[in-house]
Amino acid sequence: MSSPTNRPSHRVYAVTKNGERSFWQPIGGAWVHADGWGFNVKLDYLPLNGAEIVIRKPKVEEADVPAGETA
Repeated sequence: MSSPTNRPSHRVYAVTKNGERSFWQPIGGAWVHADGWGFNVKLDYLPLNGAEIVIRKPKVEEADVPAGETA
């Protein structure tokens, strides 16, 4: 199992919609289990108002940014 001290393999977002627009707010990270059958998820923020939770691999430019900074 991966340790949360390592850089997450995926980003966790809360996605809300306002008409035609979707707002993606990063709220945490996810780490793939060593056996590939699941994830550990750490949320830094809790989503409100029925936001959809989305887990995605980071884009290349996001993966190169040091932890704690934004692209």
